[in-house]
Amino acid sequence: MLRNLDKYDIVLASASPRRHALLKELGIDFRVEVRPVDEAYPADLSEEEIAIFLSQLKADSFSEESFANNELIITADTIVCLDGRVLGKPTTHEDAFKILSVLSGKKHRVITGMCIKTIERQLNFAVNTDVYFKDLSADEINYYIEHYKPFDKAGA
Repeated sequence: MLRNLDKYDIVLASASPRRHALLKELGIDFRVEVRPVDEAYPADLSEEEIAIFLSQLKADSFSEESFANNELIITADTIVCLDGRVLGKPTTHEDAFKILSVLSGKKHRVITGMCIKTIERQLNFAVNTDVYFKDLSADEINYYIEHYKPFDKAGA
């Protein structure tokens, strides 16, 4: 499968260090091109539809007129859901603490929507994982926030 990618100029439309590392580990040559988008979504979407919608928004920021014949765009968006609620990215230490406290001792869903797009085709899909958190103390949460800076991560 990876040999089929040799014919493409692959663009990863993500600033995520984790996504960069995943593609590098696969030995895929790519360049990064991030375009800002408003990550608002319709209120009536299901959790998986939200993740797909957001990844599609990022792919749509690349107009078909700007596509080269051999380009392949990869976009993704990850959301965290607990009890039917989407938890966003924290902006402050206090926000991260609140999010992690709510997740403490509970099961939540992590859903990643993806869009893979060429000038000829487009594939949208989502994958999800149930994540179980042990009960976290305030000290553990504060340590995590201080040392791992979760401000670019959905659900902290």
